This record gives sequence, structure tokens and C-alpha cells, in this order.
Amino acid sequence: MSEQTLSPARANQITGQAARRRTFAVISHPDAGKSTLTEALALHAKVIGTAGATNGKSNRRETVSDWQQMEKDRGISISSAALQFSYRDAVINLLDTPGHADFSEDTYRVLAAVDCAVMLIDAAKGLETQTMKLFEVCRQRGLPIITVINKWDRPGLDALALMDEITERTGLLPMPLTWAVGIAGDFRGVWDLKQDRFVQFQRNNAGAQIALTEYFTPDQAAENLGDVWTEAVDEAGLVLDSVDDFDLEAFYAGKATPILFSSAALNFGVKELLDALVDYAPPAAARPDVDGGKRAVEAPFSGFVFKVQAGMNAAHRDHVAFIRVCSGVFERGMVVTQGRTGKSFATKYAQQVFGREREVIDEAFPGDVVGLVNASALRVGDSLFLESPVEFPAIPLFAPEHFQVARSKDPSRYKQFRRGIDQLEHEGVIQVLRSDLRGDQAPVLAAVGPMQFEVVEDRMFHDFNAPMRLERLPYSLARLTTPEAEPTLANVHGAEVLLRTDGEYLALFNDIWALRRVEKNNPDLLLVPIGTEHS
Repeated sequence: MSEQTLSPARANQITGQAARRRTFAVISHPDAGKSTLTEALALHAKVIGTAGATNGKSNRRETVSDWQQMEKDRGISISSAALQFSYRDAVINLLDTPGHADFSEDTYRVLAAVDCAVMLIDAAKGLETQTMKLFEVCRQRGLPIITVINKWDRPGLDALALMDEITERTGLLPMPLTWAVGIAGDFRGVWDLKQDRFVQFQRNNAGAQIALTEYFTPDQAAENLGDVWTEAVDEAGLVLDSVDDFDLEAFYAGKATPILFSSAALNFGVKELLDALVDYAPPAAARPDVDGGKRAVEAPFSGFVFKVQAGMNAAHRDHVAFIRVCSGVFERGMVVTQGRTGKSFATKYAQQVFGREREVIDEAFPGDVVGLVNASALRVGDSLFLESPVEFPAIPLFAPEHFQVARSKDPSRYKQFRRGIDQLEHEGVIQVLRSDLRGDQAPVLAAVGPMQFEVVEDRMFHDFNAPMRLERLPYSLARLTTPEAEPTLANVHGAEVLLRTDGEYLALFNDIWALRRVEKNNPDLLLVPIGTEHS
């Protein structure tokens, strides 16, 4: 095992570097502008020259965080992406996540690796279903939430009505950092409450470049805008009456949420969000382990795998394990211990990832995300450490609700078919179930949402040259069980027991009535609901 004895000076350096990190994810309902905001943040940090969003979706260029072909074709995110860049004196680790409910598992894995979340709300739609589901995941994980009201350049809801909805549905107290000047659809700029100034925006190159910005005192804004400014100040005042001052402790405790207004497509209000993240988002801190303790950031290196992704580099067909650094310093080439197996793992190929682009990284600090290339031995949830062992909480699988049998269209390509299925299961794209009765040639694919099957079909064809066909199964419920349930359910109509790749046995049922009949007739049979994180 590698040694990493830290001098006091090195420990202080790690503590200081951890304090600079801001590691967060953006969560939202589909089409709220999440990938556009991700790109706008990178644009304002000056790590890209032109944003991918131009004058509407028909003319939209590819975003750096959406690189898979299905993402480009559909204009949605189906996989999380990691972007790292510097802004002011901070290092930003931004994890873009899928908004579509069918990819909730991928989003949940990302939320296990961040310290904060930005909740993006469409000004015209308010808090939508998927946003609320992801909010509940953040609440369970104790993640502080910054709320951004997006698309204020389009007609939408009343700002005060949105504040009421946030309070009523999330229980969070709104704490405005900026307030929109002009109603939704007539976005003049924002009142920056912390600096007490009017920030006026003007679109630049149809929103593809940083907006032109001017700053005015409140008196100047009142003179220039008249009633529009007065109404914005009055509205903000009604919200501020319930907030004594910006309460950082309430934000960290999940009792209050900072509020900002933006139009990510036009790059309005994006710099203000970046500044808020640097000023208020929590830095990397001691990470809880499974024993109830916390791994201090200055302790020897530790981290965990929260995502495995293949196909990012078509030329090499490699796959990348993304790790969140929790403590110590990651040094390229170090040999760490893999907690699940107890085996040593060499980190020779370590890279910093910016969307699909990569560059070799020599060291990383708590809060950073590192891509380990060709890390085929690593799986989602694996803990890695130097010296003193640590195990971080597991990342649970969701309860699948959709099931299809997969078969190769070309029997001569069975090896490619099997390798592709194994790889996609390894990445967490799909859950794979098998039984002696069905055999390896007809695995059952289990998904949270039906769009996952489309991703599997697409990648089997393009990445593995192994076209497949799918046959829908009638099951809609799954329960954890034991091998002893197999003979009991073998002759039960509408039920079946299959073995998941992680070693868990799953009992599948057509519907709730089939489950209840089995429970009634077999009260001693173990049938345990799978985690309810996404419900």
C-alpha cells in the first residue's frame, strides 16, 4: 500500500485547498434549462468562448455536457457530466445531471458526490414533479439548496407566487440574493440585494456570449426605470420582511434557500449565481462514513466511485470511473486500496474531465472529481483509500418498474452482445437479471424508466456493434427476496425470481394484486421493498 504521511504544512495545504472547492449539481425538471445553465456558468468562468445555446433549439449547438448521440439528437441529458473550472479564488466542480425521470438513478449517484445543489425552476411552470422528487433526495442527503428562477425573459408566473410555492411545497424560507426587475417576459435586469445595485443586462450575440452588463445605484435605477424599479423593490421588500438577514446557518441546515433570477439562454443573472456559489455554497468538509464517523479532509487520501462511463473516447473505447475525492490529496500513480475487494489499485491513468474533453491530472484535493481511465475493476459505490481504511455509504439501486428480455439479433455476434450487456450493467445504465431457466442468452433488463431501454439499444448498436431486440415482460413490481423463494414462486402465475448481477434475488410481480396473493398464501416468504429514494 502506498504511504502518504502528511507533514503539518501539507495538511494545512489540503485544508486550504478543500476550503476553495465548491462541488455542486444542478437539478431540475426536464427542459427547465439545466444544460444551458451549465454551459452559461462555464462561459462566465471564461473556460469556453461561446455557449451552445443560440437562437432556439433548431439552431442549438451541442453543449459541452451533452456529448452522447442520443443527447445531441433529442436535446436532453441522459447521463451526468463533470466540469471543473476556476472562478475567482475558487475551484468549481459542476456535475450536470439528467433531468428526465427515467434517469433518476444517475442523478441520485451524482447527488451522493456533491456538497450542494442548484435547484433550477422554469419561471412559467414553477416546481414540477421531477424537481420535487430530486428536492426530496437532496433533503434526505442533507444538501443545501440554492434556487434559481430561470427563463425570466419569457412570460411566466408572478415572482411572489413563485416564492409562496417554494415555501409551501418545500418548506424552505426564500432568501433573495437577487430580485428580477421587470415581470416575466420583460426582464430588465436584477436588483443585487447584497451590493444594493441595479444590474442591467443586454443580450450579446443572441445569447451565445456573455451578456453586456451595466451597474446603477438604486436612485439611478429609479430615475431610469420609474414604476418598473419601484414595483421590483416593493415585491422584494415583501419577501425580505420575513427574513432578518441572509442566514447562512439556515441555508446549510436545509431550512432556507437563497433565491436568484436568471435567463440562462441569454446569460442574464449567471455571474450572480457564480458569485453566490463562491460566497455561500459549502466547501468540501469531513465526509461521513458507514460507521457514523467522519473522514477529515486532511486525513490520508480517500474517495468513492459515483459513476462509471464508457464510450467517452470513441477512438479508444475506454471507460472512466469518476471518483469524488473526500480526504487527503490524490496523486496520479498512487496505489490505493479498493475497499470492496481489499485489493490494490494503481491510478496510472488519471484525468480531469471537462465534458468529453480530458487532460492528465497530477493531483486533486477534497471536493474534486477525478476520472480514472480503464478502471475496469471499479464499480459504482466502491470506496478507495490510503493507509487507514474507510467505507463510505453505499449508493443504493432504485426499484425497477419496467422489464424486458434482451436477445441478440445476430447469433454470430453473441460475444459482443454479452460484452455489451455486461459493460452497460457495469456502468449502471441498466440493471441485469438472470436465471438458469432463461439462460445467459436472454438476460432480463430492469429499468426505472422505459427510456433506459432506448439508451441500451442505441449503445449496443453503436458502441458494441451488437444489434439486439427487446421483448416486454408484464412485470411492474420488484421485491428483494432469497433463493428459497424461487421454488415457491415457480408455479405462481404473474411472478418470477431472478438473480441480479450484484448477488441480490429479485421477485417480480405483474401487479400489486399478484404480490398480495403471494404474501397472503406465503406469510413467511421474505419480500422486502427496494429503496424508495426516487418515489
